[in-house]
Amino acid sequence: MYICICKAVTDSQIQTAINDGINTRKALHQCLGIGSDCGKCNRHVRELVNKNNVPTGAIQAII
Repeated sequence: MYICICKAVTDSQIQTAINDGINTRKALHQCLGIGSDCGKCNRHVRELVNKNNVPTGAIQAII
């Protein structure tokens, strides 16, 4: 699904970037150009980033 219509960026492209270590909205903007034109995608991008960022303490608790 397209998340950023202005730059034609899909959720799978954003997910791939997050999996590759680009895990902030600012870094995603620099990498993919998202969120700079109309800004309507910022909420969805933030949700994807938040969903995929697990706090370090939570990882240690799982181990």
